[in-house]
Formats: sequence, C-alpha cells, structure tokens
Amino acid sequence: MMNSNNNGYKSIRLAGLRRFAIAITFLNLLGHTVLGFEQSWAQPLIALFTAYSTELILEVIDAKVNQRPLHFAGGVQNLIDFLLPAHITGLAVAMLLYANDQLFPIAFATSVAIGSKAIFHAPIGNRNRHFLNPSNFGITLTLLLFPWVGIAPPYQFTENLDGAADWILPGIIVISGTFLNAKFTRRLPLIGAWVGGFVIQAVLRSLLFGTPVAAALMPITSVAFVLFTFYMVTDPGTSPIATKEQVLFGGAVAAGYGVLMLSHIVFGFFFSLTAVCLVRGLWAYVQGWIGKISTARVAIPTPMTVGEI
Repeated sequence: MMNSNNNGYKSIRLAGLRRFAIAITFLNLLGHTVLGFEQSWAQPLIALFTAYSTELILEVIDAKVNQRPLHFAGGVQNLIDFLLPAHITGLAVAMLLYANDQLFPIAFATSVAIGSKAIFHAPIGNRNRHFLNPSNFGITLTLLLFPWVGIAPPYQFTENLDGAADWILPGIIVISGTFLNAKFTRRLPLIGAWVGGFVIQAVLRSLLFGTPVAAALMPITSVAFVLFTFYMVTDPGTSPIATKEQVLFGGAVAAGYGVLMLSHIVFGFFFSLTAVCLVRGLWAYVQGWIGKISTARVAIPTPMTVGEI
C-alpha cells in the first residue's frame, strides 16, 4: 500500500513538474519576443546551462558517494524528467533577476539555487528533505551579495501589451496557476493564506501606521505578484503538505513581508519566503533532535533487593 501511494505521489509530482516546466518556458519565450522582458537572451541560456550542469554534477557525486544508480540513467526521457526541476529553477532565476548585461550574477544565483537542495536538508516527514525554496534562495543570496543587482521591473511582463491584453495575460496565469496548484501541488490553502494575509497586513499597516491602503495593496495587482503566488511560494518540495501547516506557512510569509515593509527593506517577497523556509527547517531540526534524544534514552535498571535474588 505504501509503495502504491509513493508511486501515485511520484506520478502526480512528475505530471505537475512537466506542466510547470512547459508554462515557464512558454512565458519566457513570450516574454523575450512579445511582452518586453529587458534581460538579454544570453541570461536564460546561461541560467539553463548552469542549472543543468550543476544538477548533473551533484547527482553524479551523490550517486558515487552512496553507491547507488544515477537517477537520470535509463534513457533520454529519464534525463529530461530528472532535469525538470533544474529547468524551472534556471528560468525562474533568469526571469526574475535583473543584472544589466552581466551573466555572472545569473549563473551564481542559479548554482546557489541548485546547490542548496544538496546542502540544506532537514528531517521533514519520514525522510530528509531540502527545505529552502531553491530559486527564491538563489535570488535572495544574490540580492544580498550584489547590491547593484535588482529584481526585474514588474512592468516588463506587460510592457508591450495594451487594452484588454493587460488583463488577459494575468487572467491566464491565474487560471492556469489555480489549475496546476489544485490538481498537482494541492497548495490552494497556502495560496489563500498568503493572499489573505497580504491583504490583512496591508490593512493593518494602514490603520496603525498611516500607510495609504491603496499603496499597500498595489503589489497585488502586478503580474510579478501573481507569478510569486502561483509558481514560487507554492513550491511543493519546500512547503508543507497538511492544510493547517499550509495556512501557517502562507500567513507567516505575508506577516514577514509586512514587517520588512515597516522596516523599509525592499524585496520583501523573496526575503520573507527565505526567512520562513529557514525557520521551518530549523524547527524540523529541533524536532528531529528531540526525537533522537527520546528514542536514545535507556531505562536504568533498579537494583535488585535481597528478596528478589
């Protein structure tokens, strides 16, 4: 029964990855040809090369160390399926970062993103799992280490669109994102908590600190917010499965964003998600440590009395 459930989960996960990969590939192609992406074509290409090569190198090393077969062995289809997460990560990094005409920051962010999956693990569920959202962590570290690198301007997603097209593109992303997250990732509670929490923090900032509520809610109207909501914060590999935990996770990201805005710290989406993922990973470490201590306790035998001899 357990093997059947695992196979079912892997099948759903693979189907979801394929559709996410197709969606983000199409968006990047459309962005560079029609929408108005301001990055060069070289940047997504270098991101994909870095993502593929880093993923393959780390897999070869891990397989050799653990003396197991390569996960991408067995044909072209297995190789393509194995590289789907790297493909999504590379295109996400190239699409969301803006580094002028420089390629190194894009390659750096992508390699950090892929490498984080091999380094940052915690006992989550019944096995060790990576807990940092890969593309988000790569973007976060790059923004911190390279102050002249920024996030791609939100207007680039609709820069060359007019009239109804300004509404049609976000609508397509919302509909497709809702379908993918309802059927494959099953993260709709997380999305609801994140969006609801975002609205709540905006209203609270307005009531308590005089922030114009329209300005506080303005980010929710951008395509960048929609992409973050449906394609980044819902990453099934680094977000909770249980509904209650999803709600806490999404609400925490929204609360973190509000605190960062009050502290006048930019790039709040990415920094808040990284912080919440770190806290979740540390908490899993603590729980695992407590569990090991509990199972390692050995009952101390009591001395036998004379009557028991």
